[in-house]
Amino acid sequence: MKNKNKIFLLAFSLSLFSCNDFLELNPKTELSVGDYYKTGEQLTTAVNGAYSSLQESNLYGNWYVFAEIPSDNTRNQLSGSVTDQDEFDKFYIRTTNPYLANFWNTSYNAINRINTILESIDGVSMDDSLRERYKLEAKFLRGLMYFNLVRVYGDVSLVLKKISISESYDILREPKENVYNQIITDLKDAAGLPASYASDSDIGRATSGAAKALLGKVYLTLNNYSEAEKILAEVINSGTYSLLENTAGSLNIDGYANVFDADNHNNKESVFEVQYKKGGYGEGSNFANNFAPENSGTNVISVGSPGGNNIPEMDIYNAYQEGDLRRDFSMSLGYHDSRSGGTWVESRYICKYFDVPYQNGDANNNFPVIRFADVVLMYAEALNQNGKTAEACNYLNKVRRRGFGYQTTEISPVDVHTTDKDVFFLAVEAERRVELAFEGHRWFDLIRTGRAVEVMTAKGFKLNSTNILVPIPQKQIDVNPKLQQNDYQISPK
Repeated sequence: MKNKNKIFLLAFSLSLFSCNDFLELNPKTELSVGDYYKTGEQLTTAVNGAYSSLQESNLYGNWYVFAEIPSDNTRNQLSGSVTDQDEFDKFYIRTTNPYLANFWNTSYNAINRINTILESIDGVSMDDSLRERYKLEAKFLRGLMYFNLVRVYGDVSLVLKKISISESYDILREPKENVYNQIITDLKDAAGLPASYASDSDIGRATSGAAKALLGKVYLTLNNYSEAEKILAEVINSGTYSLLENTAGSLNIDGYANVFDADNHNNKESVFEVQYKKGGYGEGSNFANNFAPENSGTNVISVGSPGGNNIPEMDIYNAYQEGDLRRDFSMSLGYHDSRSGGTWVESRYICKYFDVPYQNGDANNNFPVIRFADVVLMYAEALNQNGKTAEACNYLNKVRRRGFGYQTTEISPVDVHTTDKDVFFLAVEAERRVELAFEGHRWFDLIRTGRAVEVMTAKGFKLNSTNILVPIPQKQIDVNPKLQQNDYQISPK
């Protein structure tokens, strides 16, 4: 069933099976919107289908197009006349850019799955505790979807139930304040989820910690630092999560590297990850191939084709201070070409998501939506904004020490000590950039602090205040002229 507005779709649902610690998502069953769900098994299938939406290339598979390329972290690879990603990098996005429509459509596709679950679930004969848990998982996913939508487009259509074709024409863009209120409501409800799961088949699902951490990020985005501090403190003090430590005794990056080990999914630092699994199941991630330098053959990625996308700028390379071991783990300036006797080829690329794929675009890397280091740095930022700068330094230093090869609890020569709120603000901004590089945070960090235009123009990028939000997809305006377009003024190249 598909309406003319192309935003309220229900794709096939997916089933869940135990496979070590992986939330495995394999296509099993198709249900139409009209069928709803009548059994507990169908509900499980539907909830897993909602999780599977996150894997799609139009969501987290290409999240870097919205979250990294517009920032000072990365740029795109131009390919002939194809400029779709370049438009994000240089701020001349057409309303017909396919990334706009694909992200919008896929997001509302997922939201419709979730709304159908929430409308159906009370009529299903199943275990009551599982029913309640599924409700909260669905609300977490809906909150995450709308958080990404509102940060990308601003005011968006706020749909909280299954609707008919005729009703869809009356759906306009809701003020972003109302969207954020709904996100907060959903995440507060989702905070009632379990702190963890005992069954391997459930690992990777949303937890109370994931809901609270995401809610903390929402509060930071809204500059509500008092509420951010409170909810993030709950995550930190829960004892559920910890930073993975470097090996003691010598400067090394073992702890940080273990966070991104493709065979170390859902570790103690993981708060919420998009789950992937290589092996020919159709569930692998494409980051390892997609980010390998163009024309590098098998020198960087030994299986499949290098995509040459999401190329790091020299500005992010230079943002790492001397001795910061995260730099060379996260990115490289080039590679030695075995095809020409080991000649050095200068071609920057992201190596943070390295894995040997099973086949092209089929690697084992999960995508870290939120990890504990992010939570710690958000908490430090909130403390500072609430006038607790000295305390905030303690949390910033835990993350910083590991980056330079120390244990998180040992005093180090790279520790930051200041009581100056403004000095600390810039310090935590810089730390977030290098700690969370290429994880989809930089652009939105600059936007929420109001520094995007200032920081970017100072580095020579040409953008204006209208470029903070992307245009609404033209197809949405065409089929529903009542929708108002964003004021997006194309910047000169």
